[in-house]
Amino acid sequence: MIKKILITLVFTLIFGNLSFAAGGDGSSTKSNYDKAVKLIKSAKKYEADGKTKKADDRYKKAFKLLVKSNKEKPGKADTLNYLGFTSRKLGDFENAEIFYTKGLEISPYHIRINQYMGELYVTTNQIDKAKERLAVLDGCDCKEYTLLKDIIDGKTKSKY
Repeated sequence: MIKKILITLVFTLIFGNLSFAAGGDGSSTKSNYDKAVKLIKSAKKYEADGKTKKADDRYKKAFKLLVKSNKEKPGKADTLNYLGFTSRKLGDFENAEIFYTKGLEISPYHIRINQYMGELYVTTNQIDKAKERLAVLDGCDCKEYTLLKDIIDGKTKSKY
């Protein structure tokens, strides 16, 4: 019995301290941005399975977390990218363009913002602007270029 208690105590001391060493008190310390990214990944899976209501719920929650994140740490291109992305997925194309534009002011060659803004332009039938985004990605040797090119060429449909 004493041996079992000692083993439990040693185990707790060793592994209990790891949570402190990892930067916390054992509680979740994920940022609003990290929580939003997790929700977006989940939403994409639901969307792929045709569960649009569940996907939209997650996009809405992610958007709210991203707004908080942007207030806490303004001027982050990745946050603005996802604000644009979630807005676009929820059908708010006007605000999506505003967020993408702000993101490109900070990081003009941001691969995802250029891809997603290009997709937005295809969705809103602004093909010339979509091609401008594609031109920025030309030479990046990245999948985002090919994805956007296929959407512009009509080989693949944008999911908005």
